[in-house]
Amino acid sequence: MVISNLNIKLIDDRLGLINQCLFKLKRLSTLPKDKFLSSEAPAIAESYLRRGLEAIFDIGRHIIAKTAQKTAVEYKEIAVKLTELGIIPAEFAPKLRLMAGYRNRLVHFYYEVTAEEIYRIIKEHLEDIENFVILIKNFIKKYRLSLP
Repeated sequence: MVISNLNIKLIDDRLGLINQCLFKLKRLSTLPKDKFLSSEAPAIAESYLRRGLEAIFDIGRHIIAKTAQKTAVEYKEIAVKLTELGIIPAEFAPKLRLMAGYRNRLVHFYYEVTAEEIYRIIKEHLEDIENFVILIKNFIKKYRLSLP
């Protein structure tokens, strides 16, 4: 795999945004369910979750574009291509595909997303986002070592 002109700053900026979103989401996840559901927390959590997922797929799209591959258009396709390129392991791809599907749900079917659903996600699935950050950081380390 040949990668040309990978924009490390762009990736680092998006990783920073993901980490900021994770920090806020983790704080919101400590709220008791009744307090979470009876406040503005669901809307706030939804925004941080959507922004974090957008940043994940911005990173994936950028890496794919810099491998001389055709640009991935569909978010779920990004998960497949990152696996094919060896950037994420095959066992993580289904989680990334689910994230892509959920991102689409947040953007296109926002009117169906419930506060309870958001609460469950921030209680049970933030680790998937953290794992993506780790995988990309490991990829960037390897990429830097390969530079002349």
